[in-house]
Amino acid sequence: MKYLVTGGSGYLGTHLRKHFAANDFSRRSNRDLLNLYDTQTAADYDVIIHLAAHLDKSPDSADETFLTNVDGTVNLLKNVKEGAVFIFASTKDVYGRFADTFKEVPENCPTLYARQTALEWSKLIAERYVEYYAHQRNFRSCIFRLSTVYAPRSEGNTPGFVGHYAESIDKGEPIRLPGGGDPVRDLLHVDDLISACEAFRDSVIRHGLYNLGGGPDNALSLKDLVSELEKASGLQAVIDEENPLPAPTPARYVSDLSLVKQELGWSPAIEMGDGLRTLFRRPEGLIAGE
Repeated sequence: MKYLVTGGSGYLGTHLRKHFAANDFSRRSNRDLLNLYDTQTAADYDVIIHLAAHLDKSPDSADETFLTNVDGTVNLLKNVKEGAVFIFASTKDVYGRFADTFKEVPENCPTLYARQTALEWSKLIAERYVEYYAHQRNFRSCIFRLSTVYAPRSEGNTPGFVGHYAESIDKGEPIRLPGGGDPVRDLLHVDDLISACEAFRDSVIRHGLYNLGGGPDNALSLKDLVSELEKASGLQAVIDEENPLPAPTPARYVSDLSLVKQELGWSPAIEMGDGLRTLFRRPEGLIAGE
């Protein structure tokens, strides 16, 4: 099989590209979703994992966000060949504040507009295009509404907040916790995201939409996350208690994994402590604090 990872030089994409020995479609590889000549190359691939997106939540960037995340995705979809597999990285944040009404958030959680930014709204709109073109062009499609996915550091990339906390602990820099550290998130190691992509590829499902995260077994508050990072690294965190960040919406998010377990036979395999230790590994294999 021939693989393409859009955003294959990014924070998560670097790891997926290496695992699948995939080609990279990103601006670092001189490929642009808004260039119709570039997106024609999608027709050459058996499996496309679409991670590339404009991730700015600023209202000033709304036009660019919609252009890249919606129009750019459509440009790609129009070239996917019949029988191919297309996996789209969406986000849990399409649910907005409605996720707070669930102990574990299912796929039928409302996605009505509730002050989501252009980033979340563009992802939700793009999901509909994925479904439309997959049926029209007869290729298999999978939408993963990703929860908090973390990965080992890679050159030139800015990590998500889990990686940011790890880097701050590693450097002895203060950490500002949203909502005093009380918000809860479920964490997913990038290797488990990779295995979910493989599970869909190898399944008989034609079109799937799944919440994908660590689930209740990998859920914890942000202050407990810092404690787990301290254990993983053998280092002590510095918490800036005088300047906390505002509490996020939702305050609690834990993925309901029932559907993805039922249809794809997938569940997270990376134990949290093992996963968090990968954030501190040095090139020579040592862990910070050893």
